[in-house]
Amino acid sequence: MAISAEDRGKLVALARAAAAAQVTGVPRPRVVQSNGVLAEQRGCFVTLTNAGRLRGCIGTFQPRGPLGEMIVEMGASAAGHDPRFLHDPITPTELDQLTVEVSVLSPLEKTDDPAALTVGAHGIYVVQGARSGCFLPEVATDMGWGAEEFLDQCCQGKANLPPGAWRDPRTTVYLFTSEKFNH
Repeated sequence: MAISAEDRGKLVALARAAAAAQVTGVPRPRVVQSNGVLAEQRGCFVTLTNAGRLRGCIGTFQPRGPLGEMIVEMGASAAGHDPRFLHDPITPTELDQLTVEVSVLSPLEKTDDPAALTVGAHGIYVVQGARSGCFLPEVATDMGWGAEEFLDQCCQGKANLPPGAWRDPRTTVYLFTSEKFNH
């Protein structure tokens, strides 16, 4: 079900306010609307970029609360807890330059044929034991990857598994779709 333009605006505004709160040390925004899509239990990611350069991306497949609250948590985490940027954190002067992108996820669906995924439409979540990694749907098209390279790159670069681990019977691969929007 498509998210309305009004709700998209609310979700991006919550993510932006949460990122700003994290960077400046003020309290996080409170979610005042607890109905509609903001109240749904949905996985989500918040991605922060500056002039096309990634500055933080954090998300969850297993929401612990309503979508609105999860967006606030992921927005703050993307701004201050992405381990890739702990030594190069977002600064208060950078806040106005950030593009805030929200991805709202469909439920995960286990697949027995990972290579049959639709590039650009499906995201992947690869799990083997305690190791896991994921890519949002747009990563494959942004990188020019086919399905098998998408799976290999996720195994190697995200889950710290060897390329091809997605073929291993001990590995579970889930597919999902994502509704992405930014401001």
